[in-house]
Amino acid sequence: MNSTRVQDAPHIGGLPSGPLGTIADVQSVTVGHYTLDQGAVQTGVTVIRPHDGDSFLDKVPAASSVINGFGKSIGLVQVDELGTLETPIALTNTFGVAAVAQAQIRAAIRANPQIGREWSTVNPLVFECNDGYLNDIQALAVTAQHFDDAYAAASADVVSGSVGAGRGMSCFDLKGGIGNASRVVSIASRCYTVGALVLANFGRLPMLTVDGTPLGRVLAARAAKAATAAAATKPEQGSIIMIVATDAPLDARQLKRLSLRAAAGLARTGSVYGHGSGDIALAFSTAYTVPHGADFITLPPLLADERLDPLFRACADSVEQAILDALWSAASVTGRDGHRRLSLRDSVPDLAQLLKPTP
Repeated sequence: MNSTRVQDAPHIGGLPSGPLGTIADVQSVTVGHYTLDQGAVQTGVTVIRPHDGDSFLDKVPAASSVINGFGKSIGLVQVDELGTLETPIALTNTFGVAAVAQAQIRAAIRANPQIGREWSTVNPLVFECNDGYLNDIQALAVTAQHFDDAYAAASADVVSGSVGAGRGMSCFDLKGGIGNASRVVSIASRCYTVGALVLANFGRLPMLTVDGTPLGRVLAARAAKAATAAAATKPEQGSIIMIVATDAPLDARQLKRLSLRAAAGLARTGSVYGHGSGDIALAFSTAYTVPHGADFITLPPLLADERLDPLFRACADSVEQAILDALWSAASVTGRDGHRRLSLRDSVPDLAQLLKPTP
């Protein structure tokens, strides 16, 4: 295993995290990775399952927000039109989207042969970031089997860092990848959990801000090599996918509002949603499911809009925390043409000292 969860990234905000500190703190959510670590091929697939049942037969409510649309994801149009997920959520590299979407379709047909015949077609949902700096993206190495393997590996034991879809990703000119976090809030005497999983592949070093500390400026000022300094002045590019899960009873309209708050957490880390950045958030709820083909749907009592502020705060804090988790958990990776991204830990041996509060 090339990455592991760590516990010493600064805790963002005053809300407590769940016991796992991952998106799997939201009941029934599981995550699986398949990692390709083969010389110039440094990529993979990550799958998020909202529950352990059939995602097509028992859909969950969902909605997305496109913060900056420089991206090639598939399936968002129908999600925003109908407000539900029909497949697990898949993450991969930009050129792997088609293969993973086909894998999702085939998996749904295997489980439900009526799809596309007696029933409607299925809406695959695949998000992507461009990992072409470290990964030979032109090799088209991601296959349907990799989706199937990531799906089969899904569990509540969620790994962060240079794994799955995060294997070849870069963040603030450092090694990026998969990050996780969760927060617990109390609303009307009930506790609800918000969890976030990010695929972090964005930002330039001078922009990096950690819990309000302009760490990136300090690191950029230290950069002795001209190449490193030049790279740090390029425009922000790359992308981030932010998946937000909650067990709070919300409908698709409210989940749209929740997903938009992911942008607040992203901005706190220093991103300005650059021209070349694909910044997309999706939020879903596990509080109920929408049966396929039902004539009527019985919803649980939904939270009133006036009660949503704690969830908005939890979303922003979880996304910010998940981005830090990706940076803290990542391992350094060497890939295509000898390109290398150092992890934050390998780049900054005195990291803890730099982040120590000033007396």
